[in-house]
Amino acid sequence: MQKIVNILAIASTVVSASVVGGGLYVYLNRASILDGVKSQVMEAVTGALPGMVDTALPEIPSMPSSTGDVMPMPTPDMNPNVGLR
Repeated sequence: MQKIVNILAIASTVVSASVVGGGLYVYLNRASILDGVKSQVMEAVTGALPGMVDTALPEIPSMPSSTGDVMPMPTPDMNPNVGLR
């Protein structure tokens, strides 16, 4: 029974040391890890952005060569509410 307890204690120590070691590695290398993730995200966004913009924006209409006549000024006989304030 003592051997089983000793094996479990050793296994627990190994797991705890691995967790602490992994956390220490991530803490010490966090800047390079963040830079790597940022560059991957920027590459993905840069590659996908032109296609997203092209599909999201409508086509720009062409300018008309001429316009219609001038709109007439409203007069009281056209709209009885105009000019009554």
